[in-house]
Amino acid sequence: MILRQILRLSSLFRSAVSIHVRRNIGLSAIVFNKTKELDPVQKLFLDKIREYNTKSKQAGGPVDAGPDFQKDMNESLARLQRAYGEGDLTKFPEFKFE
Repeated sequence: MILRQILRLSSLFRSAVSIHVRRNIGLSAIVFNKTKELDPVQKLFLDKIREYNTKSKQAGGPVDAGPDFQKDMNESLARLQRAYGEGDLTKFPEFKFE
């Protein structure tokens, strides 16, 4: 009987310790990944996103968009304007709750 209780307590203790260790390993992996240098593919991906961001800010819109893109966008905006009424469709709507 005492042996059974010891085994039950040891299994509870093992499960609690394993959960604690798993959580600590998970957190330390996150901290370790933040402190080490990025993998080359991740670095290249982030560099390209940052480069596109600066180019789009300089261009004031989509990068490398030709006249066809602008024509299609104007046609789509006109079609939406006819379907849904007035207002600026290029801005996010403002909601007012009473």
